[in-house]
Amino acid sequence: MRLSRIFIPEVLTVGETVVLKGQAAHYLTRVLRLSVADAVTLFNGNGEDYAGVVREVDRQRVLISLSGKQDPGTESPLKIKLVQAISRGERMDYTVQKAAELGVHSIQPLFTSRVAVRLDDKRRARRLEHWQGVVTSACEQCGRAVVPQILEPLSLTDWLADEDGTQHDTQRLVLDPDAGLKLSNCRISGDSVSILIGPEGGFSPDEIKQMTAKGVTGVSLGPRIFRTESAGPAAIAVLQVIAGDC
Repeated sequence: MRLSRIFIPEVLTVGETVVLKGQAAHYLTRVLRLSVADAVTLFNGNGEDYAGVVREVDRQRVLISLSGKQDPGTESPLKIKLVQAISRGERMDYTVQKAAELGVHSIQPLFTSRVAVRLDDKRRARRLEHWQGVVTSACEQCGRAVVPQILEPLSLTDWLADEDGTQHDTQRLVLDPDAGLKLSNCRISGDSVSILIGPEGGFSPDEIKQMTAKGVTGVSLGPRIFRTESAGPAAIAVLQVIAGDC
């Protein structure tokens, strides 16, 4: 039987009772249809699952007693940062959802010269909150107890400058259909890697030169061109195979 899991952004302690209200209580009772004595797993992103049992249900709240905790062992040995050119609507939702399911460590939305999406401060905040919600739901479904962070969107130039200063030990790759090196033949050094994915139409030649000058290695996924929303998940899957995660 499939065990119900739900993310709770608060401190969880074995032996205590958690009181859920509002949307969380509605989700457990109206969507998952849980009732008294049903088992449920809670997690807060700290890497551990907390085993619980529903003790009380009413219109306003759900009480869950926590009996134990464990590391579910669902994290990858390779810390993958997906640096994804922002796409529209459901395309970006699909990318971040599947990236979370595949075990990505973090997601960096990226503005490039061919990105058509424009976000002012208000829309940017809403998009970040929405994407983080998509990732959280994906973790509930796939069994992860660590929730990947969606980082503040950056321009390619700003990301390269920031990475130069802080991420010298992280291997950096860019998906480029013209690259001579296949990702499956790439040797991963260390325990972290960043993979850059371009928008529809790809990165411009100038952007590829800019990345190459900063030490980013071009790799390909073979002779076929992927859509921007599927390229990232495909690349993550290959990296996880290389890392022995699947």
